[in-house]
Amino acid sequence: MKKLLLSTLFATAATLLPAHEISTDSLPQPAATQQEAPRPKKLLKAMDPSIKFSGYIIGKYSIDDRDGQASNGGFDLRFVRLSAAGYCFNDFYYRLQVEVNGAPGPDKGPRIMDAFIEWQKYDFLRVKLGQFKRPIGFENPLSPLDVGLGNYSQATLKLASINDRSDGHKCSGRDVGAQLQGDLFPAADGHKWLHYQVGVFNGQGINHTDKDNFKDVIGGLWISPVKGLAIGGFGWNGKYTNESYKGDGTDLPSVDRKRWGVGFKYDDVWSARGEYIASKGQIATDIHSAGRSDAWYLQLGAPIFKDFKLFGRWDCYRDDKHWSSLKSIYALAANYYLGKHLIFQANYSFTNDRSATVGRNYNTFDIQVAARF
Repeated sequence: MKKLLLSTLFATAATLLPAHEISTDSLPQPAATQQEAPRPKKLLKAMDPSIKFSGYIIGKYSIDDRDGQASNGGFDLRFVRLSAAGYCFNDFYYRLQVEVNGAPGPDKGPRIMDAFIEWQKYDFLRVKLGQFKRPIGFENPLSPLDVGLGNYSQATLKLASINDRSDGHKCSGRDVGAQLQGDLFPAADGHKWLHYQVGVFNGQGINHTDKDNFKDVIGGLWISPVKGLAIGGFGWNGKYTNESYKGDGTDLPSVDRKRWGVGFKYDDVWSARGEYIASKGQIATDIHSAGRSDAWYLQLGAPIFKDFKLFGRWDCYRDDKHWSSLKSIYALAANYYLGKHLIFQANYSFTNDRSATVGRNYNTFDIQVAARF
């Protein structure tokens, strides 16, 4: 009887206590509320990553009539490139691009082209870190699919570092570094009046570390008075060390790459582009050279009918900034776009190379097919 009375009293007291005074710490909890969601799942949700795979292939057949060459052309697989790109944490864009054609080697065949991440929260300030295109020239940032002719201009090839005049390896206009860029002052039609870009780079090109304890500084600034038109200038203060130098056995000092350029571009149904770039800096195998060179080009693209566009370009390069070293290329290209993924291109060029002792004047014709996915 006593036990029954005590049990009844305890039960009554418990029901009379306020809810906040009843401790539940020692009570068993449901499995779902014993701990928070696993940390990796929460991180993945916060990242909200996206990814898109793409790539392109460009093949060509070329023939020329230049004297003194072992071959007058043939079939060539110019590019096979694969890429993955996307966003994470909403504002961070990333891109990885590899080139898989060509002979093996860090400077030739399968290799990393782009590998960077860019913070894109604001249009007026974007921050990029990794390996990517150097911010010089209007043509250098373009994909080979968008240049319009069979190849880049000599100004871009030689002085914007697609295949640099003083560089011991092909770096396709890219380097490893960090860059700030942005667009300011929006107009009524939505385009921005002012663009700036400036970066700090190793100076040795893609997939190479710094060799001379000197960082290249490259930048550009342009205005867009109307939509589609940009007019501006660029500068490059840098050094390069040729790691493959096989001279007298002594170390080759770094050579200067001091360059500047001006130009314009217009992109619409009609398109036009032109640039002048000057360079001061020795060729890497000749430290006693004055090392002055310059290049310029003018290009026009005209729509002929639906999906068909004709391009013309006057393209000049002087390796030592004297007229005796002038190499002029007059080029025409017909582009037919079969949808968004297939481009047929026929190119013709006449070259006059004043510095050549054999084969000074010659014609080149090539057919290129590009497929992107």
